[in-house]
Amino acid sequence: MSLTPRSTQSTTGMVVCPQALASEVGAQILRAGGNAVDAAIAAQAALGVVYPHMTGLGGDAFWLIYDATTESLLGLNGSGRAAAAATPDDFARRGCRAIPQRGPLAALTVPGAVASWQAAHCRFGSLDWKQLLQPAINLARVGYPVTGSQIHWTRRDRPYFEQYSSSNCPFLPAGKLPQIGEQLTNPDLANTLQRLAAAGGEDFYTGAIAQQITDYLETVSGWLTPEDLAAHHSDWVTPLTTTYRGYEVAQLPPNSQGFTVLQMLNLIEPFDLTALGHGKADYYHLMVEVTKLAFADRDRWLTDPEFAEIPINELISPAYSDRHRQLLRLDCARPQVSPPVGGDTVYTAIVDDAGNAVSVIQSVYFDFGAAVVVPGTGFVLQNRGCFFSLDPNHINVLAPHKRPFHTLMPAMVMHSDGRPHLVLGTMGGEGQPQTQLALLTRLLDFGLDPQAAINAPRWLWGRTWGDSTAGLTLEGRIPAAVRQALSDRGHPVNAAPDWTEKMGHAHVIRLGDEPGNCQAGCDPRSDGAAIAP
Repeated sequence: MSLTPRSTQSTTGMVVCPQALASEVGAQILRAGGNAVDAAIAAQAALGVVYPHMTGLGGDAFWLIYDATTESLLGLNGSGRAAAAATPDDFARRGCRAIPQRGPLAALTVPGAVASWQAAHCRFGSLDWKQLLQPAINLARVGYPVTGSQIHWTRRDRPYFEQYSSSNCPFLPAGKLPQIGEQLTNPDLANTLQRLAAAGGEDFYTGAIAQQITDYLETVSGWLTPEDLAAHHSDWVTPLTTTYRGYEVAQLPPNSQGFTVLQMLNLIEPFDLTALGHGKADYYHLMVEVTKLAFADRDRWLTDPEFAEIPINELISPAYSDRHRQLLRLDCARPQVSPPVGGDTVYTAIVDDAGNAVSVIQSVYFDFGAAVVVPGTGFVLQNRGCFFSLDPNHINVLAPHKRPFHTLMPAMVMHSDGRPHLVLGTMGGEGQPQTQLALLTRLLDFGLDPQAAINAPRWLWGRTWGDSTAGLTLEGRIPAAVRQALSDRGHPVNAAPDWTEKMGHAHVIRLGDEPGNCQAGCDPRSDGAAIAP
């Protein structure tokens, strides 16, 4: 695996995301005079073309945006709500004991990404909307070289495409699996993006694109109606924060799982991590044990806050963590079973030369989402709704117009004076909070630079990416003696390759004192790049 030996430096801003072509698109927008929000929209649109197994127009998005002009941090929730007709009783009448993970019945929430782009652009954009989408249109029209990652997931999901999108799958040209480096075009997606560029983002929800989606879903007994799409909107929200090592760490509120990281940081704050030792068994054990405590609260409380009273201020308070810290033991592992959480996602970090910063994450949930491609559109619909429960007593039970438990969680770390210090995030479902915890401790406690923090071996506790059992997965570069020590404490240790995509695609930008001055790290587990304008 080719590694970046040190962080990428810049004095004019930075774009980093998991596909190099999309990073270059974002950098081009910055060179053209666009700001960080402009570059983020363009990069996210391009990722939908060149990384379609992990994101696209049919998915959701969450944003943290630092506006240097007002010196303020804002959150944007771009997740979609369930169809009005989708209820547990309706699934029962269809003979479903659980929501299917693939197919039209899984595509039961409105895709929110495009509306979030439009909301961000209306508030902060400086370049013309058409200019931001043109690079993605070009990539879809002219083509791009297919990566090994896309081929891997296309091969894996081919049976789903053959079942649900056999006649209109742009990812299997002429019904064949593409080869690495093959130039792949997606003319349907180019046309869809061209229409969005001309008619605006609202066309996805009230125009011709909305009509394409809902007309097709009606023919395959899907859920979404014109009324569902027309009612969708993104929400500006106040980020949640906690302090750690003198910094303020920001996450999005529910229905995002971001508060779990704030809990983890509160739990470990009194510990001297340097004394525990980076990469030692004590370090990994503590990180896993605080993850278990935070996930217990997440699974108990996380849902759409419009449908339940979530004691979020208590959950992220230091006093709450002080009480729960007593449950930690450094000599043995606590048993706990966590539900499976999928995770194919793209994370993008962008800083411009004016000091604006964007932390944005976008996803279709599983690899290629529901595997449903609406004919003529060129993109898959997400299957985020399959994570709803059909149990009426579950906090995350399906209900009309409800947003599901969401794994997406972009992050920022701020100086005490409110300036951004770190822009970071990762894909990886249940692994997202754990990878963020790894990055934050390595950057703030151990003083690693962004690239070194990303490159260091990672762990993953729980069930994700289709695992059938919960366990502690460790990258193979973690020494055998450490693995054995963790096993001796009761952790069900699973071996992984030295480098594995299962650990997510993490990216970091660390900002300097002057606007645009920054260091960036890009995950070698991805196909991405950190590119300066």
